[in-house]
Amino acid sequence: MERETGEVAEAGHEPAAPAPLGVDRELTGHAAVDAHLARLGEVDHLPADGHLAVYEDVHRGLRAELTSLDAHPAPRPHDNRS
Repeated sequence: MERETGEVAEAGHEPAAPAPLGVDRELTGHAAVDAHLARLGEVDHLPADGHLAVYEDVHRGLRAELTSLDAHPAPRPHDNRS
């Protein structure tokens, strides 16, 4: 910070308090995905060095949800009423 005399203020600044990022999250209609995305709101109350752990956890959860879509459902029982 520069003073009126042109001097630069000494370092001794306190870090800014955590503040919401203001990112809107819309519901997807898939409960598990929505739960993972809701966790992103936690970073609004964390200092920046706490964001990474939340982002990585959400990423893992979303990746698991996507992977589960690739799993083949159990075969349907055959109807032998013919």
